[in-house]
Amino acid sequence: MTWLSIIVAGILTYFTRMTMVALVSRDMLGDKIKAVLAYVPSAVFPAIIFPGIFINDYGQFIEMDDPKIFAAIVAVIVGFFSKNIIATILSGLISYWFLIFI
Repeated sequence: MTWLSIIVAGILTYFTRMTMVALVSRDMLGDKIKAVLAYVPSAVFPAIIFPGIFINDYGQFIEMDDPKIFAAIVAVIVGFFSKNIIATILSGLISYWFLIFI
């Protein structure tokens, strides 16, 4: 019964999200809606990244000397100046690895 519930929930979730993608075309959206939707990735990304950087496995805020914070600062600076997502990710990863291994 549990597996059936999981499968049905997955199918319902997929179809409710897919209908919006399949049925709504870009021509149906106005310029204001397109402008607002352009900010969605910028609003969602920090909400996904914040807990991974600032909260530990026990749900508590980490100390300020944690290497993840310094790597995030490096990634933000590189991202601000380069405007390149690959460079931002690589700089954050490399600086984090450098700080934890050296």
